[in-house]
Amino acid sequence: MAGWRVLRRPLGLLLLTPLCLLHLGASGQPGEEPASIQGVRGNSVELACGSQQAPLVVFSFIPLGSLIPQPVAVTNGAESKVEAGASALGAVSLRNSSLVLGALQEGAHGHFLCQALYEAGGQLHTTYSYFNLAVLVPILKPQVQLSEPSPVEGASVVATCAVREGTEPVIFAWQHQAPRGPEETLVGVTEQLFQLDPVNRTHLGWYVCSAHNAVNQLSSDEAFLDVIYGPDEAVITMEPLRFTEEGFWASEKEEVTLSCLAASNPCSYYVWFREHTQVHTGPTYTNQPSRAHTGRYTCLAHNSRLDIRTQTAVQLTIYVNPPEGQPSCAVHPNFGAVTLVCTWPGGLPTAQLQWEGQGAGPAALSNGTWSLATTQLANSSGFTCTGQHPALAHLALCRITLWEHPQSPTCWTTATTGDQFIMLSCEWPGGEPPALLSWLDGQQQPLGGSSSSLAVHVLQAQEGLAGREFICRGTHPLRAPDPHCWLQLEAPQLAVAEPVSVLEGGEAWLGCALLGGMPPAQLLWLGPQRLRVEPGTSGFMLYPESTQLRLGIQGADPAHHSGTYQCVAHNTLGSSSQSVLLEVLRYPAPPNVTISHLTYGRRRREVQLQWAIRGPGNLTGFLVQRKASVPGPGAGAWETAAGDIEPESRTRRLGGLDPGVLYAFRVLALNHHTTGHPSEVKIPADPPFSAYRAVLGAAGTGMVVAMVASLLVFQYVARHPETFPCLGRLLVPMEQSYPHRGSMEGLEAQAGIETPSTIPGSDPAQESMDAPVNVTITVTATP
Repeated sequence: MAGWRVLRRPLGLLLLTPLCLLHLGASGQPGEEPASIQGVRGNSVELACGSQQAPLVVFSFIPLGSLIPQPVAVTNGAESKVEAGASALGAVSLRNSSLVLGALQEGAHGHFLCQALYEAGGQLHTTYSYFNLAVLVPILKPQVQLSEPSPVEGASVVATCAVREGTEPVIFAWQHQAPRGPEETLVGVTEQLFQLDPVNRTHLGWYVCSAHNAVNQLSSDEAFLDVIYGPDEAVITMEPLRFTEEGFWASEKEEVTLSCLAASNPCSYYVWFREHTQVHTGPTYTNQPSRAHTGRYTCLAHNSRLDIRTQTAVQLTIYVNPPEGQPSCAVHPNFGAVTLVCTWPGGLPTAQLQWEGQGAGPAALSNGTWSLATTQLANSSGFTCTGQHPALAHLALCRITLWEHPQSPTCWTTATTGDQFIMLSCEWPGGEPPALLSWLDGQQQPLGGSSSSLAVHVLQAQEGLAGREFICRGTHPLRAPDPHCWLQLEAPQLAVAEPVSVLEGGEAWLGCALLGGMPPAQLLWLGPQRLRVEPGTSGFMLYPESTQLRLGIQGADPAHHSGTYQCVAHNTLGSSSQSVLLEVLRYPAPPNVTISHLTYGRRRREVQLQWAIRGPGNLTGFLVQRKASVPGPGAGAWETAAGDIEPESRTRRLGGLDPGVLYAFRVLALNHHTTGHPSEVKIPADPPFSAYRAVLGAAGTGMVVAMVASLLVFQYVARHPETFPCLGRLLVPMEQSYPHRGSMEGLEAQAGIETPSTIPGSDPAQESMDAPVNVTITVTATP
């Protein structure tokens, strides 16, 4: 029992001699295989010593490369002790029979031994647990290091992914992103460093390396590799791009942009020369050249970092195009003939023109004409003028087709603002050449001059113009005889529909048609009050259709819409009006209604209403109204309690009532917009009291309780007659003489049947003492 006496000593002594316990008569199995455990620096790990609770547990640590165990902690279940030097392992603590290492340090990398002492079968036993703890170190953020951040193209560069610490093995990966390209992974590069030999311009860009081990994975910040190169041979382009055998050409005063590009890093510095004279600096040279700008242009590119220059020259020739991009064609009518004209002035050299159509026509420079007799022409005859210029890669054309409009001129009139003037208009659109139009009066006298396609003549408005005729005549070289149109000025004439009848709430239509009038008249409607009808007000809608103006009335109301409406037409020569009657009829009255049932519901917050109809008549629904008798602004006014009730309904439950207010109700039948006579006014009645079942239930329960109590009292007295002598003398003889009688009386008492109380042979005194007892049962029912 020497081992148990050790437990009473201070725990500090146990840490000094952790192995001595093994030689105090104990036995164990030191040959157990060690368990391998991994932990991450800064995290925590727990080493469990056996699966059963031991009275004494000792933990020791054996560093790598050493054979001497170092005490760490000991516990006897009630108290524990941690060696001061164990802080090098981390935050050491004991939890039952387990060693917890928090904030794990790299110094904890090694072997741990756990010794547990316990008693079994009257002997001390020792168990051993071995642990090989490997402390893993996470990787810190890597950093890309370039041997030369700005190398010259062709040099050698080494890129290194520097990682300060981390448990091996560490695996590396590299990514590269060009300035104008997507990010790409460098396939096959998995080492900590890689070499670019020789480096070229494709290697320029941002580099990122990532490193990962068994603990974590991190990526570095971007590192930029700036490869210096160039300039390459300069390349000159022009916009718009036009080539000649010697270089480029451009049109005079056309915006031309010369661009020079020589690949270089840093970017090249550009200088432009025209015939050895500097004209611009920069990669692009924009100008609107004239013919004097023809010459040889040179672009010089310079890399200031490497001090290298390259240059390229190109010839620019300026052509002068005709002012217009193509020739223009026109036709001029003459008496019995037409003249075709093709013009394309300007240009260097002058453009050459050629007429074609019905055979070859004449050729000319800049301006060409061709005269043809109308007798030789048919409708839709086509002619083409072709133009050529050295600056144009293709032929320039203009075409003209001689044709006449198949219809005749169209005449109409309009009135100016204020009806002061009348405009006579005549149009004959289309045709080549355009037709000539002129106005004539009724005596064929011309009114003003001629004009093409559209002719307008203005007259001052006056009553004397009514009935006068005017003629518009058109002339065209391909049309004989001359077509014409005419018109006659007159005051407006109207026609309206027959009187209209419509039921209340329906839709009515009143029509008004303009039969004549020149200039065209304006139509309007006047209501029964002789006020102009405005659309969108009081249910009125106006629908103009050509020479008609329809008046629509929605939701017809006898009080507002019945009456005589007037359609008025007005133009500069006069006005006229026509009247039409609109009659709005009411629907027949619905049958009368009587209230048959009106009672309050629960807590007087709702009512149940029933009604019936009396007499014939059509109906479309019902309306329930209520009125509150409480004093206030709304007292005495009927308000709608329920609307839109189906015509088949005869009952309604109405809620939302105030229990403190007295309400009155009435019901009205509806036939569309016609309301019938209201029913009699009734006040809701309280519902009948419905506590009858509760009273019966309470009474029955009371009777059962009273009978059970009485039976218990009688039974007690029969068994203990000395307690109540009077009742004992009464009950004991009865039970002895008439045992069956007593049980019978008990049943009769449970059933509520009164039995005789006299027994043969009993004295009168005993009868007087055993008088019946009156019992009163009071039952209270709560509704």
